[in-house]
Order: sequence, then structure tokens, then C-alpha cells
Amino acid sequence: MFSNIMSFGLCGVEAFPVSVEADVNDGLPGFIMVGYLAQEVREAQERVRASFKNSGFRLPPRKITVNLSPAGVRKEGTAYDLAIAVSVLCCLGQIAPESLNGSAFIGELGLDGSIKPVRGILPRAYAAAKLGIQRVFLPRENVREGMAVRGLEAVGAGSLKELAGLLADPASIKGSWFDDSLFSVEENPEFDMDFEELRGLATVRRASEAAVAGKHNILYIGPAGTGKTMAARRLATILPPLSLEESMELSKLYSICGLLPADRPLVRMRPFRSPHHSATAAALAGGGRNPRPGEISLATHGVLFLDELAEFPPALVDLLRQPMEEGRIVVSRSSRAVEFPADPLIAAAMNPCKCGFYPDLGRCRCSEAQIRRYLGRISGPFLDRIDIGVEVPLPPEFVSAGRQEKGESSAVMRDRVTEARKRQEERFSGERIRFNGQMKARHIERFCPLSKADQAFLEDVFRRLPFSIRGQEKILKTARTLADLDGKREIGREQLMEAVAFRSFERSYWGFRYGE
Repeated sequence: MFSNIMSFGLCGVEAFPVSVEADVNDGLPGFIMVGYLAQEVREAQERVRASFKNSGFRLPPRKITVNLSPAGVRKEGTAYDLAIAVSVLCCLGQIAPESLNGSAFIGELGLDGSIKPVRGILPRAYAAAKLGIQRVFLPRENVREGMAVRGLEAVGAGSLKELAGLLADPASIKGSWFDDSLFSVEENPEFDMDFEELRGLATVRRASEAAVAGKHNILYIGPAGTGKTMAARRLATILPPLSLEESMELSKLYSICGLLPADRPLVRMRPFRSPHHSATAAALAGGGRNPRPGEISLATHGVLFLDELAEFPPALVDLLRQPMEEGRIVVSRSSRAVEFPADPLIAAAMNPCKCGFYPDLGRCRCSEAQIRRYLGRISGPFLDRIDIGVEVPLPPEFVSAGRQEKGESSAVMRDRVTEARKRQEERFSGERIRFNGQMKARHIERFCPLSKADQAFLEDVFRRLPFSIRGQEKILKTARTLADLDGKREIGREQLMEAVAFRSFERSYWGFRYGE
């Protein structure tokens, strides 16, 4: 007897349909699995055998052949176990074939017959819904993740015996459906930190706000202990809420990596990822034989913070250059290439020298060669992709909790950021971009007009400080965001001067590259 059951595999961030075909016939007894299968998929035959025995089902001494189609695509993971078991049960007459119409099966089997949770349920459920499947059977622990897809009934089961009982009586099957109230995005999340704790440093606060509002990459540079990391970590507190579309895209990535909490099927807050400088290229960019997302992808729609930037291997830092421009990253292997979204706001913090006190020559003990060597670990092309660079100086006097007034709270700053982003949403309606930081040359020409006086001012600046073409564009992008934060329709001289100051960090610290 022949049966055909639907399941789904993973390829990058997307899922693809897998037809699990089983045939039970006379012949030399055995359990044969065919197709392009990883070792853990081939081992499913042993898990199915044991689970049948411990669930009260008898495997007859007949020839059992299971094919996972398309046969030419490599299948990996243990999520096919449940579909294989159900297809064999159907061939043995334990389950009526008509009860399987419009259904898919995803899950791992334990030797005792239990159904164990697997990663990547969300993209699999999305693919199932797109194919018109109405019902998906899942491990009970994965049901809430399956509920994140509209129009799809998610049915959970704890064991193979329980699932067989449900399929024997289709009228008793009662699954769970999408419910808007379960997946609401947190409008006002609570944080254990706030920008009001950042006393003084008005320029740092302004730069941080502009970076988040227009999605501009930002670099904090200054002596050790001045508040660089403190400011960068508080970027998360002024990020606006995730949209449902952003949440879905991000949740797929987290589902693939098994990072979604069991009680929360969608990511509700923008991520803040801070990898250590000992991270590998695969950990940062993504990789593996079956490629998985790296830190830059997991930080999409949020912040990727690189603390102690100069301590990262130079090759690893330069690995970020392409995704910083394109918002995506392609991980290539000999058999396939997988594309992941990689569109975070990149924030970095670094000391200007090894001892951490340059340019305070009274305290810095590094030689000029040591300073150049340390700063030289950051390449010019990477710095050229930084929109805003802000120096975090040592305080001029002792700062205590009671001697300086608190600054604006993160809630107040977040409200301004949200308003600025609304202006950008209106501005770029009908365009393929959403933020000022993503503007191309044609967008800059259209949305960043200057008066003749301001144009002359900027031309004079470019003659004195020969920025690259990319650097010139970044000045205009940042000025556009500063104007949005100030509620201005047009870019003024004040915003231009601020934007130029924010792009002058490279010549201040890396001037030796220009013979200065």
C-alpha cells in the first residue's frame, strides 16, 4: 500500500515542501529510506521502529520503503520523523488516508513514542499556509509558534499514540488558530536603563537620537570609562515598537535558530545584539553546512553593538561592509547559496588607543606608532560607512548623582524618534526604502534640497575637508534626519553644521591617513 504525507524542510530563512512517500509491500523485510538525506534523517527509521513498538503498533515483517521528495534536495534535521511515522501507519491501515487531506506533519519522535519540539516551525507553517494546507500537526510545545500564521490550524500532540487517536476520529480534532490579542507588540516596553542616567553629554545624546531616528550607523570614540558603552546600550530604549511585518520577518530568523521562547511565538521587541570580539566569522555573518543566521541577521530591525571595535579582528569588521550597504548577506556553499536579511543599525564603541587616554597626552603612554597601529585596525572603507561619529570626552569635573540634573528620559526621546520616523514613512511612501539612512543618490537629490547659501557653504566644506562621495552623501542624509527631529521641512544651516561635525571624526583620529 502507498501513502503520501506532506512535511517541510528548511533552506536558509525559507521552508520548502517535502513529500514523504511510503510503500509497504511483500519482499525481503526491511526499512529502507531513499533520497538525499543527512545522517540524522536516515536514523529516523530507528526512531520510528522504537516509537511504534513503545506505542503499541506492530511493524509487520514486510518491505517498507520511504522516499523524501524532491530526492535531489538535501534534507536535514529530525522534523521529518512524525511525517514518516504517519505515512507508514497509513500504509498499515491504522489511519484512514482521507483524514490526512490538507494536513502537514512536523516533529521529532522519541524512542518512547513521544513527540519532541523542533526549531523552525514558523517558516514551515508559513510555507504550509501558502500551499493551501489548512491544518498542521506539531509537537505540543510548538503549537503557539504555529498559531502565528493566519488561516492555519495548529494541532498539538504529545505522543504518536495520541496523534493516531486524533486521526482515527477526525471530528475530535480541535486545533488552535491565530489570535490578534496573543501577538500584540509591546508599545511601551520596560527597561532597566534609561537615557536620563546619562548626565551631561548633550552631543552624545543628540547623536544617539539621530542614529536611531534615521537608522544611521554610529561610532562612539573616546577615553575609557566616559560612557560610550552606556550610551550605546541605551539605544534600545529609544527604538520605536516593531511593526507586525518586521516582527514576522525577525521571528522567522529566531525560529530557525531555536531562539523563540515557548510562550512567545513572535519577537515583540527590537533586538539588541552585542557579540564579543572573539566571535567567529560564521557567528557574526552566518554559516554552517546548513547555513544559519549570524548575529548581524539576528539584529535585523534592531541594533548590532560592537563594543571594543578595535579588538575585533580587522577581517571580521570588514566582513560587515557589504551588508551595511545592501541590508542583506549571502552565505555561499558549494551546493547552494542562502540569503539572510542583515539590516540592523550598527553601533560601535572604541578607545582611541591601547591605554585608552589618547588624545590626552598628559595621561596617554602610547607612542605615535602604537596609536597609529591601534587605530589602523579599523579600515577606511568601514569608517566610510559610518554616518555619525561622536567623541565621548572625559568630564571636566567630578560628576555625582546629585550634582547634575538628569537629562531627558528615553520615553521623551523615543517620542521624537517615532515622530521623525513617521515623517520618513510619509516621505518615502511608494519607495523601496523607509529611512533617511537608506537614501540613494536620486533620493538625496529629491528630498534634500538646499538653499544657494547652504549649497555654497557645503561646497566650501568639501573643498577644505575632502570627504569621499559616500561621506558627502552621508552628511546630507544625517542633516535630513536632524531636520526631521527638529520638525523642519527643509534642511537648514544648523543641521548641516551638525552633520558635518558628526562626519569629522575620521579626520580627527585617522588624519594620519591623509598626511595630517
